[in-house]
Amino acid sequence: MKTYAIKYVELAEKHAEKMARRWALDVQNNVKTKNYKELGEEKIIFQGAKFYRNFSKMFVDEKISADALKYFRTYAQEAFAMGIPMDEAVYALSLLRRHIWLYAEFQTIFSAGIDQRQALDTLSRTILLFDYAMYEVTKEYQALMKNGKGKK
Repeated sequence: MKTYAIKYVELAEKHAEKMARRWALDVQNNVKTKNYKELGEEKIIFQGAKFYRNFSKMFVDEKISADALKYFRTYAQEAFAMGIPMDEAVYALSLLRRHIWLYAEFQTIFSAGIDQRQALDTLSRTILLFDYAMYEVTKEYQALMKNGKGKK
């Protein structure tokens, strides 16, 4: 893995709690994720921190691993159990991605001194990871709804 990518994933892992707190504030105040307002802040922070701590493990594999796909299904199951509708859980994933980028930018990870190719590769990898996440979360929600475990 390139030096830039290592810094990027280490940032998410080392600052998971801080990033999760910012994400929790955003997700609770966003009109597209209104059901998060009803949840306790610590429950939301835990969900975000768990994601950021697992991000490096998901990011480093050449292909999306079975463990990463399992994590996304678990994310869907937990969000479903918390009463978060599918559209909001998927949008919350987008906000998780946004907060990785914002935090990396704030920490000047995206400096002019890095190889632009490394930056592009890292961001492309992040997008791919979240594309798989959104697909798995949607698929898992549909299965939960089909199995009659409630309507979300």
